[in-house]
Amino acid sequence: MNFTTKVVHSQLKGTEEIKSKTTPIYQTSAFSFSSLEELEGFYEGKSPYLYTRTGNPNPDELGGLVAALEGAPAGVAASSGLSAILVGILSVVQAGDHIIAAEDLYGGTFHMLKEELAGFGISTSFVDFTDRDAVKSAITDSTKLLYSETVTNPFMRVEDIPAMVAMAKEYGLTTMIDNTFATPFLRKPFTEGIDIVAHSATKYIGGHSDVTAGVVTGRQDLVDKARAKIVNLGANLSPFEAWLTCRGAKTLALRMERQALNAELLAVELRRHEWVKHVYYPNDLSEKGHGAIVTIELEPSADMSTFFKSLGWIKIIPSLAGVETTVSYPLGTSHRSLPEEAQKKLGINTHVVRISLGIEDPEDIKSQMLSAISKCHEI
Repeated sequence: MNFTTKVVHSQLKGTEEIKSKTTPIYQTSAFSFSSLEELEGFYEGKSPYLYTRTGNPNPDELGGLVAALEGAPAGVAASSGLSAILVGILSVVQAGDHIIAAEDLYGGTFHMLKEELAGFGISTSFVDFTDRDAVKSAITDSTKLLYSETVTNPFMRVEDIPAMVAMAKEYGLTTMIDNTFATPFLRKPFTEGIDIVAHSATKYIGGHSDVTAGVVTGRQDLVDKARAKIVNLGANLSPFEAWLTCRGAKTLALRMERQALNAELLAVELRRHEWVKHVYYPNDLSEKGHGAIVTIELEPSADMSTFFKSLGWIKIIPSLAGVETTVSYPLGTSHRSLPEEAQKKLGINTHVVRISLGIEDPEDIKSQMLSAISKCHEI
């Protein structure tokens, strides 16, 4: 070979003989074949990989991992949590179908259901899922799916999964839940009868705020349909981000145990604080803990600009999870797209703050948070 040919074809040979302790990163857009017969073997099911959009070992490892953690038979990775939710929904509904969704969802999901899917002829009714009669009243002949979150965002309502499953069976509906906040460490909705479970793996599964990824797990037939949607809509996850997410997932149990404990300790402290009007933190999620998010509403007298400027090492971000304690402002970020009447009905106002607990020392978290609360009342 001449120089220009050598520099193109200088890849390592015989890689199947190298036994890596961890899964290698298959950072390739396509896979090669030695013959037309071998290429045809892909379409005959003899070879799993052709083109990374249609499949790659790293995203496949992530989908399989989360499925195993959820106790589900199948899982598939997607490019983000929202794309995972989208393909999960599209595995059930099509134009002309109707969805019933909990009214207290993440704002991005709310917008997708209300605006984007409506443009494709898929309608959604947003209902108070604590009112089972209201949910039943919303069911029509075109209803196909009940959709909720294991723990709702941002007010931490724990969904009554047995009641949701029972209602779905009564009316012949499919169920889907976003399990991002709980993670399979704390709750496994599939084992409780939910058909489809979605995750924003960006949050706790990845765990280090350095990836954007989603996963859908659940019934084999529905995951197969979701996988086809990922391929055909181009919602696949990159190999490197899948690899990073799998690496982060190795410490999921350790992180969630510590973060849930930190959240519970902070919630106890804030519940007795005179300048905290409400603390939203559940006590009925799991025997292992109740999640790593605490949402608070400060008293109307609090100067919110001063509060956020006084957080010190606690970062202000529009998302959650990661090993660092952070805060977000639902009215200005996650639930900004909700109509004003929906924001008011849910109680999302100027004094609501969502706290995502990290793995730091609980005394340091408490001290910094109490300091910020104190300063916003010194005006």
